[in-house]
Amino acid sequence: MTGSWTGTPRRAAPEPLEGPVVGTITGGTIIWFALFLLQLPFYGWFSDHGHTWWIWTCLAGGGLGLIGIWYVRGRDAAIKRAAAAAANQSNDSDGTP
Repeated sequence: MTGSWTGTPRRAAPEPLEGPVVGTITGGTIIWFALFLLQLPFYGWFSDHGHTWWIWTCLAGGGLGLIGIWYVRGRDAAIKRAAAAAANQSNDSDGTP
């Protein structure tokens, strides 16, 4: 098995970055669809030069972005539910109404 590394890491992995994930994915998806629509009128030129894959790459990026939006919205909702459940559980253990 060449290329596999089985040693111990030199340092711990960094924490994942948290931020406006839903907005970031939505913005990227809009950009992919905009690029698709902007290139579509030039389909003939792309076809003549063998670059039609540029157009279809943008469409695929937009489609995958829609899946990404669905995924990160569900992830964000799950994180909020878990935080609410943890807060609710800590309130119940305090004995406060």
